[in-house]
Amino acid sequence: MDRLRGMNGTVHGGVADGRPSLARDTDMCEAILALSGTTNGHLAAQGFATLARRTGTGFDGLADEHKKITFADTQARPVPVTTSPEWSGSETGGRRYSAFTINVEHRKPWHTLTGRQHFFLDHDWMHEAGEALPIYRPPLNMTVLFGEPGIGEGGEQGITVRYLTPHSKWSIHSEYQDNLLMLTLSRGGPTIWMSPADAARAGIRDNDWVEALNRNGVVVARAIVSHRMPTGTVYMYHAQERVVDVPKSEASGRRGGIHNSLTRLMIKPTHLIGGYAQLSFAFNYLGPTGNQRDEITVIRRRSQEVDY
Repeated sequence: MDRLRGMNGTVHGGVADGRPSLARDTDMCEAILALSGTTNGHLAAQGFATLARRTGTGFDGLADEHKKITFADTQARPVPVTTSPEWSGSETGGRRYSAFTINVEHRKPWHTLTGRQHFFLDHDWMHEAGEALPIYRPPLNMTVLFGEPGIGEGGEQGITVRYLTPHSKWSIHSEYQDNLLMLTLSRGGPTIWMSPADAARAGIRDNDWVEALNRNGVVVARAIVSHRMPTGTVYMYHAQERVVDVPKSEASGRRGGIHNSLTRLMIKPTHLIGGYAQLSFAFNYLGPTGNQRDEITVIRRRSQEVDY
């Protein structure tokens, strides 16, 4: 708190009297960075000390107690975060992040009922759903559920395809996609990957502007036509935000969306199990999930004269 007061200034009067100011957007950014163990090494070291007492294992040397990342640091260049108990991987010594290395190498128990990795979930709801052990579930039928056109339907006016949003290839985690290096490695804007067969049926050529539309929203992007894509499926890599080369949509008249404009959370009963070891809600870890293989979209070639 003292460090934040020195950076942001102090509030005078009111309910926040004496607290660090959050009056500016940069003040809020500094507060977020100061209060996370991944960007404030002091908090990471404190967290590992608490974790060591709880688990009876040691985490010495993982946290860089003196490392502090400020908002100015993130503006100057991409900055690696510090190793923190908020995550399960180690980046100490310049190591690249790999999940669960702290569990394996420092014997931190997994957040499960047994403290170990396990595949059998002995819970009444999981048994009722037939999912006590990992099983295959086919993608949902969006035609039956929501009246969407069937996969493969269409032609020159657009083709219906399965819509997937894999982890981004051209950003650094989910940020810095507008970094010059990232822009140089990519096409410098939103893209949707599709197969030559699907592209030919819809009259789409590589680098054409296209629109993807379903009951949830619309996306405007350039088509990447690649033999590496299976027929019937398109990719839009995630974290392509509306900050670089996103024109307005012909369908909506608004700026043409992001990767999540076409997706929505859909809840199944097993997502609502609570208070049961790892089946307890934790933001970003367990809860209603993105539906990675279920969503579909109609994708069509649009006017190549775009308006921003």
